Amino acid sequence: MRYRNLLFDLDGTLTDSSEGIIKCAIYAFEKMGIEVPNMEELKTFIGPPLGDSFVKYGVAEADRSRSVDIFRERYIPIGKYENKPYPGMIDLLAKLKNEGFKLYVATSKPEKTAKEVLAHFDMDKYFDEIAGATMDGSRERKEEVIQYLLNKVDKVENDGDTVMIGDTAFDVRGAAEFGIPCIGVTWGFGDLNEMREAGAIGIVDTMEQLYEMVK
Repeated sequence: MRYRNLLFDLDGTLTDSSEGIIKCAIYAFEKMGIEVPNMEELKTFIGPPLGDSFVKYGVAEADRSRSVDIFRERYIPIGKYENKPYPGMIDLLAKLKNEGFKLYVATSKPEKTAKEVLAHFDMDKYFDEIAGATMDGSRERKEEVIQYLLNKVDKVENDGDTVMIGDTAFDVRGAAEFGIPCIGVTWGFGDLNEMREAGAIGIVDTMEQLYEMVK
């Protein structure tokens, strides 16, 4: 077994959450009276901390928290369920779990919401630990979430048997902070060249390729 501990990103890696996140971002921009970014720009809201994305596309720094609160007005009751697991992902998780891999989630999505989404799809049972951001933003960047996870799961990063699996350069760089390599997936929303430049050890296009790479 090449790796034993597998750290998965959530949005863009385990599930396609684009519909809910984009609709809620549009809702927030419209409610704040700010011009809505184009669709390609809205897709960049999937993965990074929300506050950073709102500020990047026109929200004043002073309104960062307010923009996230408005986003959540729609996301918590509706948007989080406008979501679906990627085809073949549940089967892959079951296979990896049955073969003795330790599976974890490290996401910049609020931890409470991440657990609700994974439970909704009956995916939470595959993970030994689900680590996410705090609602108040005190823990939201990928490296902060990974540090939090490593603190909860003793020695998970030791012996070179841990790998991150994600769809953005944020995943690659966050894992690198702890000497953890990262495999990039192409079915998400990140830029493939950015993942390569950040140091991804490989890029995979299918669930089968991901399985072979962690083996």
